[in-house]
Amino acid sequence: MIGQILPYLAGLATIAAMLGTAVHVIQCKQDVRAAAGWLGLVWFAPVLGMLLYWTFGINRIKRRARIIFSDSRPGQPQQPLRAIQPERLPYQLGHGWEGLSKLAGLSERITSQPLLAGNSFLPLVNGDQAYPVMIQAIQEARCSVTLSTYIFGNDIWGKRFTKALGQARARGVSVRVLIDDIGARYSLPSICRALRQEQVPVARFMRSFKPWRFRYYNLRNHRKILVVDGRTGFTGGMNIQAGNVLADRTEHPVQDLHFRVDGPVVAELQSAFCDDWKFTTGEILTGPKWFPEIKETGKAVARGISDGPDEDYDKLRFVLLGALSCAQHFIFIACPYFLPDRELCAGLKIAAMKGVRVTILLPEKSNLKMVHWAAWAGLKELIQAGCSIILTPGPFEHTKAMLLDDMWVLLGSANWDPRSLQLNFEYNVEVYDRDLAETVGRLLEEKASLGRELSLEEIQGQPYLSRLRNQVFRLFSPYL
Repeated sequence: MIGQILPYLAGLATIAAMLGTAVHVIQCKQDVRAAAGWLGLVWFAPVLGMLLYWTFGINRIKRRARIIFSDSRPGQPQQPLRAIQPERLPYQLGHGWEGLSKLAGLSERITSQPLLAGNSFLPLVNGDQAYPVMIQAIQEARCSVTLSTYIFGNDIWGKRFTKALGQARARGVSVRVLIDDIGARYSLPSICRALRQEQVPVARFMRSFKPWRFRYYNLRNHRKILVVDGRTGFTGGMNIQAGNVLADRTEHPVQDLHFRVDGPVVAELQSAFCDDWKFTTGEILTGPKWFPEIKETGKAVARGISDGPDEDYDKLRFVLLGALSCAQHFIFIACPYFLPDRELCAGLKIAAMKGVRVTILLPEKSNLKMVHWAAWAGLKELIQAGCSIILTPGPFEHTKAMLLDDMWVLLGSANWDPRSLQLNFEYNVEVYDRDLAETVGRLLEEKASLGRELSLEEIQGQPYLSRLRNQVFRLFSPYL
């Protein structure tokens, strides 16, 4: 008797599970296309669809972050920072900034972060310039060092950073190092062992039980932040690995751009690190050792933008959309992984069609083939709208930056793809400063001068199977 009714009970249980899953999808998925995709998979392949959805489709980080951040958040400066109101931007920086004051106001409403005056930014090209300056700052540290990175290679430069961190700890400096768990596996053995041998406190963000390295894992900490004594910061898109130093002529060289940051906005970099450190270890870093009083060092106005699949969800994407709508003369974007969603594509096309010069700098050859194929499927419509796509030759170009009208610069770790804008933890800084904008503009123009412009004829002249392959992988762009 029981054997006869078991199939019916199993069927009812499956239907109930499908309904429950469908309700969860409808309630929790804001993206209509993602919701429709999951619903189709659940209803047409119930067991597989439900297994995949409950394994990969829900955001457990948001749930955990609410618990961890439910009390007073760590990482708050001891001294109140002098924030300026967006409408005061023209008075702070001079005539010509009236248009961007609207962008500053929009960013403030999106991020709830202050706009801080008195900062200075120094671009550092490749590891050749960045690494010696970063190591020297660690060697000169007197109170504290915090370092967060996605990849920390166990190679010649990784060992130099490790030695400097160990020496800092030995002379009484408080040191904390946070490495993404997947990024830590880019070297075997991991650099974590060497750091622990130096007695440097190190933690791995979001430990995974999967025993292999896989570049398409989501929910990773992709931020690159170094703060020394709470006053000097470094951020941008550069990991710690030997390939970033072109003079060493490694097997896989990488071009990149990093920035030294001084001034009040460094406290925001430190706050982002402290939040991630508490998330990972439970330890709260506070007090003047981590957050000293910071004096103004320059005239740049800046704001830190934390973005991730938790309370900071979609903040950077909205800032990008706002920037595209505010551009008056030109937009210059450098990005290694370029998979903008429909709204960002529309923003780029509208800007180009209203007469804004839109230039997008991409590497001709990517180190992620599937991302490269999917990206090419979306370039045709941008070129047709008037955007200029410049393909740069090797070494692989990993620079991430956005320039607007020689006035506004966005720098940091995020790419223009769903992984960065929706699925990973990123950190960027928006900067209102003509001098920095002109310097970054020259660097990007130099890179563009070495590349070539992609034509519509070249895209249309690809073999049919290549174009079909690209379109197929474009369908999977939210997961690449």
